[in-house]
Amino acid sequence: MAHTAHRTSRQGRRHPVVATLMALPLAVLLLLVFDGWETVATQASSVGEMLGR
Repeated sequence: MAHTAHRTSRQGRRHPVVATLMALPLAVLLLLVFDGWETVATQASSVGEMLGR
């Protein structure tokens, strides 16, 4: 007979601000490493044009 251990896991979610603060440094690092600033600006401009702004 196998014995299974019951682990208690936290089912709650992080607050969106906390999640953003955790992800933001990595996002900035990736943008700098892969020279993504121009890509982000181009995409934002394209989305703005599609929305008519």
